[in-house]
Amino acid sequence: MSDSLASAEPYVMSFDATVERADGNEIVLDETYFYPEGGGQPADRGTIDGIAVEGVRSDGEAVVHVLAEPGPTAGESVICAVDAAFRTYCMRAHTASHALYGAARGTLADLGYGGFDIDERRVRIDFETTSDVDDETLVELERRVNRVVWDSRPVTWETVPRDDALSREEVAFNAKTEEGASGETVRLVTIEGLGDDEQPFDVAACGGTHVENTREIGPVTLLERSNPGEGLTRVEFAVGQPGIERRTEEKAAVLDAASVAGTSVAELPDVVERLRTEREELESTVNELQGAVVETRIAELCEEPIERDGREWVVGTVDGVTANDLAGRARELAGDVADGIVLTGRDGRTFVAVATADGLDASAVVDEVTDEFGGGGGGSPDFAQGGGIAADPADVVDHFRS
Repeated sequence: MSDSLASAEPYVMSFDATVERADGNEIVLDETYFYPEGGGQPADRGTIDGIAVEGVRSDGEAVVHVLAEPGPTAGESVICAVDAAFRTYCMRAHTASHALYGAARGTLADLGYGGFDIDERRVRIDFETTSDVDDETLVELERRVNRVVWDSRPVTWETVPRDDALSREEVAFNAKTEEGASGETVRLVTIEGLGDDEQPFDVAACGGTHVENTREIGPVTLLERSNPGEGLTRVEFAVGQPGIERRTEEKAAVLDAASVAGTSVAELPDVVERLRTEREELESTVNELQGAVVETRIAELCEEPIERDGREWVVGTVDGVTANDLAGRARELAGDVADGIVLTGRDGRTFVAVATADGLDASAVVDEVTDEFGGGGGGSPDFAQGGGIAADPADVVDHFRS
């Protein structure tokens, strides 16, 4: 029984082996180039004597291959084939994660390694950093990592004494890897620098499979960022076909937006900023006009207050606004022009806003309206509002006047 040889010789995709142990559909080979799941990299796929390999895991010093069905028995010779497309994808994706970490070394402050994972559409790497990874930073990381791809930097791996690896400040360890480095040696993967005297671009403790040169990664497309936990920033990216598809979609979206705006891609940010400013100015104008409408309408209603239970009320409908638009002015007027203000209108469905003074309970008025016409609402004794009322605003006014 032996450990997997996949990390040491990742380009080996087919090999012959002898079955050392078989237990139903699980077998152990005398040597294997199948990569067992671990360290964020998924297990290899492929076949053994034509039977699909559905899983590969480490079991002590042995690598267990889980087949789709029982097959070879102990002592048999078998022909093994690793799924070359998936292995190559994982090699590219794993090396890309190292290149991205190397790019982050020159971009993010107080950098640490918090985790890593590959799936079929995207790869994620968790950074421990105090930096705010905003859009500008994300673009810069993508620029740096693709520059490393373009530079065609050699990628090497070697096994070194554990103490030597842990003593080197430039070596990236995640917590799990460092705690698990209990043996005498650690495997380091290095993306080399450019020129004879330049320092390595990245060095990390890693047991995964990697390409031999960064140019084999291909384009790297950063997708999004999130915060999975305190002090962590998760950056997700794609390589290969998923990354190409994302870039194509984004390019098409930008070209469409520029076409609709009647400008070029280069001028698009300025046009968008101008439109945003114009929208804000229009919204401000609309708010001013709505305020004027509210002021005028309330002034009209104040000319014809009603009496209810010995108290004076201003009651009526206001069109083209929301309950929130009325809240401030109603509160200002309550106790000034009348003991209570009841304003109703329609914003999708009928609403009511009530402001009171001198001991009147605004929330009780809202409850009265919703009890009669349905809907819901609430608030404080001096201001409350309700919505979803199944009646016309005029019906609410008539109810209150009756």
